[in-house]
Amino acid sequence: MDMTAVSGCLSPRKAGILDHADRIAADRVAWREKNRFFHDEDERYLRFLIPPGSRVLDIGCGIGDTLARLAPSHGVGVDLCRKQITIARQRHPDLTFIEGDAEDPATLDGLQGPFDYILVLDTIGSVEDCQRFIAQLHPFCTRNTRLVIGYFSHLWYPLLKFAEFVGLRMPQPDQNVLSPTDLRSLARLADFDPVKSEQRVLSPVGMFGVGRFLNRFVSVLPGIRQLALRHYLVARSGRSAREEFASATVVVPARNERGNIEPAVLRIPDFCSDIEIIFIEGHSQDGTFEEMERVKQAHPSKDIKVMRQPGKGKADAVFTAFDAARGDVLIILDADLTMPPEQIPKFVEALQAGKGEFVNGSRLVYPMDDGAMRFLNLIANKIFSYLFSWLLNQRYTDTLCGTKVLRRSDYQRLKAGKAYFGDFDPFGDFDLIFGASKLNLKTVDLPIRYAARTYGETQISRFRHGWMLLKMVAFAFFKIKAI
Repeated sequence: MDMTAVSGCLSPRKAGILDHADRIAADRVAWREKNRFFHDEDERYLRFLIPPGSRVLDIGCGIGDTLARLAPSHGVGVDLCRKQITIARQRHPDLTFIEGDAEDPATLDGLQGPFDYILVLDTIGSVEDCQRFIAQLHPFCTRNTRLVIGYFSHLWYPLLKFAEFVGLRMPQPDQNVLSPTDLRSLARLADFDPVKSEQRVLSPVGMFGVGRFLNRFVSVLPGIRQLALRHYLVARSGRSAREEFASATVVVPARNERGNIEPAVLRIPDFCSDIEIIFIEGHSQDGTFEEMERVKQAHPSKDIKVMRQPGKGKADAVFTAFDAARGDVLIILDADLTMPPEQIPKFVEALQAGKGEFVNGSRLVYPMDDGAMRFLNLIANKIFSYLFSWLLNQRYTDTLCGTKVLRRSDYQRLKAGKAYFGDFDPFGDFDLIFGASKLNLKTVDLPIRYAARTYGETQISRFRHGWMLLKMVAFAFFKIKAI
């Protein structure tokens, strides 16, 4: 591409940005080395968001070092500056680098998508029309693609300009100054749905280990995080969010729930043409397994499967059944039927319409039946919901509602990445919630009418399980927040 001709087609502002990039290209490696600590902090979080082996498009790639640090299976970098592209090709010959203006449809037409991740790191500050630029990225997206935008906080802009003046930071042309609210609004206008946002990094310098401590443990705290240097937005293409499915599996884990087995079958609506019901029994003492077998024989027109879990705990039961399920959509229905089975269609509709990719039931919005939840349990659930909303950067009003719905393909991806968290959760709820967060799935809370159980006793111990919830908070902090 003849960049002389290209520069003649650029606006005066963008021509100035290209001229600046040409002048500093030879010094980019030295500037990165001088600010190594900051770049290490920045890329540490990007590697959390973007797992190795992904297909990554990096728009505004510079000399390609950040793209290389992400270890993509297929990495493509685009940059306006020919000199920087030349350096990138020399430094990272295993990656693909393309010279061109990412706001020019001709440049984008030459790219071969789709990609798993599209990274826009600081480039958002240089584009002419942010909304139009973001909207042009839809052709490179599938339902699973995530757009990751990283940029400097508008609150730090005066300090950053001062750092340039005194020679501590590489000089930059004037940038678009965007708040997190501005960028979320621009993404929505471009039909991209914000999934989550994060603020990190209080110190761009190491200070003999103090900077790492501040960035890891302090910069993410409520109230303080608004002062952080770096902002990140993860979004998905709204135009690719819908995805049809042909079948569904309802998993019903049950322990000592004999009286609820047949009512569950009778009350599950015909919400799609192909429904599989898997009852999985967990070492009951009241004949629950035998009742499952009887109900299966009594309803031959329904696709009912009966299993015994090999281990202990709800997590073991749910994931054993998920592994055996054949449905495109996986649904958990607790056998106590406190979440009325008649409400399942709402979960499925939200998933199919693209409103969310992980649909989580919430018992804490509508009034409950008398006796449905004890007062101390209610208060604890409210507190933990706030904590997990902060930890996961998505709103959760109820983490322990048993009803959760997701696609089987997403469960399989979640399972493939389970080694990051390990076996830590006897409930199974947090395996799914944390896994969905790590995959950057769009989570939606769906309020339900929580009913009192009509058979059996609750399996929840307030104090023993409350202590386990506290441990989950600490676990999530170190695995998801303090990284």
